[in-house]
Amino acid sequence: MKKLAHGLAGKPSKPVLYFVLSLALAACAPIPEGPEGGGIQESEVDTVFPPPPAEPRFYLERVLRSSADVVEEEEESSFKRAITGEARRGEGLGKPYSVAVFQGRVFVGDTAGHSIKVFDLPGRRFYKIGEGGEEGDREGLQLPLGLDVDRVGNIYVCDGNAKIIKVYTKDGKFLRKLGGPEWFSRPSSVAVDPDGTQIYVVDIGGTSSNEHRIRVFDAHSGQHLRDIGKRGSGEGELNLPRDAQVSAKDGLLYVVDSGNFRVEVFQRDGKFVRAFGGLGLQMGQFSRPKEVAIDPSGNLYVVDAGFGNSQIFTADGQLLLPLGSRGPGDRPGHYMLPSGIAVDEDGRVYIVDQYFRRVDVYRPAALKADQGFAVLGGAKAVAK
Repeated sequence: MKKLAHGLAGKPSKPVLYFVLSLALAACAPIPEGPEGGGIQESEVDTVFPPPPAEPRFYLERVLRSSADVVEEEEESSFKRAITGEARRGEGLGKPYSVAVFQGRVFVGDTAGHSIKVFDLPGRRFYKIGEGGEEGDREGLQLPLGLDVDRVGNIYVCDGNAKIIKVYTKDGKFLRKLGGPEWFSRPSSVAVDPDGTQIYVVDIGGTSSNEHRIRVFDAHSGQHLRDIGKRGSGEGELNLPRDAQVSAKDGLLYVVDSGNFRVEVFQRDGKFVRAFGGLGLQMGQFSRPKEVAIDPSGNLYVVDAGFGNSQIFTADGQLLLPLGSRGPGDRPGHYMLPSGIAVDEDGRVYIVDQYFRRVDVYRPAALKADQGFAVLGGAKAVAK
């Protein structure tokens, strides 16, 4: 499955722009099913990337806007709405920024809601993390920015206002925190290595600061281990870095170097490996790169707020496919201010749009709708 779902490197596409095929659903129209038997949600848009006649690589599977998208409605409430015609309501996203996923639980950092909002797809639950009141975390989260999860599902949150990293269990119990204003200038994101032993905190610095770097800490003790990068435009230097991820495939650290409009690659000890990208309007270049995600095959997904999409690359920087497109309408697959991106264990892709306050979920074409962790109400089969 993964060879086809994630391994686009086997058939790299030419760096051309793909248009988006969108079919609006009428309110009373039947819900169309994908080729593997469903997944498209009522009143949403069935989007395929790339569009026909090209071979499909991804299907838009669902859109997460509020708790109503995962929590099962009570029969009495459903009956009442059927009579009154009232729309179903739920707790929505205030200003979503980032996203991380663990076994079907979608963690969304909501900067306006000062919390992590969790869409538990298999469990059909919605809950919040970081509201405060716990021992050691009375104040809760102030400005949750970048997120990451470790191999057991613990969630690491970069709090931009407090300038600390907080760690919670997947169920929301506070575990510990590290860093502080004395360690960071403007922290923007956090990454955890595959074995869960080290974390990498991205410090964006700012125009008046030279502290543009990645600070590395022991994930458990909080001990500072080393720094990667310094301000500049040369090899191994950084200018306004925004995000980082460690690849489980090759063990390398991939950094979105936004001010230099590129992705830089480092060994985990800080040694520079390579870079790709550059400022421009062509595919394979960048305008406002924000975050990076890595799939199980090692392909990179770089979300770009300027282009309004995510571009998919091989690990060495070869362009494979753009996913999504810029558009003013609030339609799945169209973005005005995309900011966060994640890829889960099965290759599903999650893209956050701040402006439209939603998370779009894409399923790889080789993954059936009832496979994997992120199946609403529980998977019938888990793809391995």
